[in-house]
Amino acid sequence: IMGMPISLALRGRHAATAEAHQAWQEVINQLREVDQIFSTYRNDSIINRLDRGELLIEECPPEVAEVLNLGRQAERQSDGAFSINLPLPDGRRRLDPSGVVKGWAVQRAAGFLDALEETDYCLSAGGDLVCHTADPVRPAWRIGIENPHDTMSLIAVVPIRSGAVATSGTAHRGRHLIDPRTGQHPSAVASATVIADSLTWADIDATAAYVQGHHAVSWLATRPIRS
Repeated sequence: IMGMPISLALRGRHAATAEAHQAWQEVINQLREVDQIFSTYRNDSIINRLDRGELLIEECPPEVAEVLNLGRQAERQSDGAFSINLPLPDGRRRLDPSGVVKGWAVQRAAGFLDALEETDYCLSAGGDLVCHTADPVRPAWRIGIENPHDTMSLIAVVPIRSGAVATSGTAHRGRHLIDPRTGQHPSAVASATVIADSLTWADIDATAAYVQGHHAVSWLATRPIRS
């Protein structure tokens, strides 16, 4: 879904119940709905129609305004290292909120799993994760941070009870990230991983940090703790 594998690990009261299967189906259904709205690969998606001027923002689902507002906020706070308006080779700019949508959509869909009482979960989307530990007795989830130079090995393992982990880099998708200020592909760092309360901002900040290059660590140190 949305061009990436989605997986779920559960433990606790509803690890293998009909309620868990229903919640999983709700997660999948919502992510598919988001893809229909925001996919830049679907010619008939809402976001492409908005970009072509076939729709006004007022005619779009309310989620579109929410995502665009997040994108504009992220652009201001990153001094332009993150943007939902990406440069094209001919000098034009294309509306592409994909950098917001992934983390935002998965964090939003995880709400269906919160309804499973006394159940821990780890929801993964393309390697970015939302984790929740309902029972304080059970251990934290152990999240491996991949080595960008050798994807069969880890450079760190971090315990996460409730929170999110996002990584931006080129290890799996090649040079797909663009510095919206220059139109060039950043190359100063191999990857950037952010741990935060919400995958929405973990994913946004990981992308912005990767683009910041040599300034990634100092810029991340200025970021607020969010929920």
